Amino acid sequence: MERKISFVEGEFYHIYNRGVDKRIIFSNKHDYDRFTLLLHVLNTSENLKIRDLLRGKNFNELFKIKRDDPIVAIGAYCLMPNHFHLLLTPLVEGGLSKFMLKLETAYSMYFNIKNKRNGALFQGAFKSQYLDTDEYLKYIYSYIHLNPAKLKDKNWRKYGPKNFDSLREFILNYEYSSVGEYKKNSAIVTAPSNFPEYIKEYKTEKEYLKTMVDDWLNYETEEITQGNPV
Repeated sequence: MERKISFVEGEFYHIYNRGVDKRIIFSNKHDYDRFTLLLHVLNTSENLKIRDLLRGKNFNELFKIKRDDPIVAIGAYCLMPNHFHLLLTPLVEGGLSKFMLKLETAYSMYFNIKNKRNGALFQGAFKSQYLDTDEYLKYIYSYIHLNPAKLKDKNWRKYGPKNFDSLREFILNYEYSSVGEYKKNSAIVTAPSNFPEYIKEYKTEKEYLKTMVDDWLNYETEEITQGNPV
């Protein structure tokens, strides 16, 4: 099926997908690390052979590989047991679609070989949302990083956090999202310079999460007030 949305260079998009039949696609740390590594090494116009690239190198060495010709900029990412979220902007024409094709294909091949299975791993083509306002972009940036909260407190969004401090610590120490790169001001997978300045405003851990929560709740409250679906 032809994708209806067009991905324009310099515009911002929320990209996400889940396992077919909502199956688990990240079952252990190695799976999460593999996908995160692919986010980094596949962000290039080169057609790489992953097997050759990985041979003889450890993960730390692979993350030091510089990508001089990235095709997308990654503003945020979060990997959950059965799905993933990305905040992307294409840097070249067709870059986003090419990147996602390489990413999902490479991870599916790895997963199927490892688990001795065949067939599709993901639930169809990746899904996308065009972030056409600053408010929407800030909301999705927050939403992506706050996604792990439901692993610790599944009803926090509906009733509020049971323990704000505990939830903050959990989110800021979640291994499989870009929150760590922002917390440490260390861009490896992400490229904050390709995103608006307000995405880089978070200074301390407390301010970081508080600002994200405020952005999310303010946007969500406005949508509900206007009668729009969230």
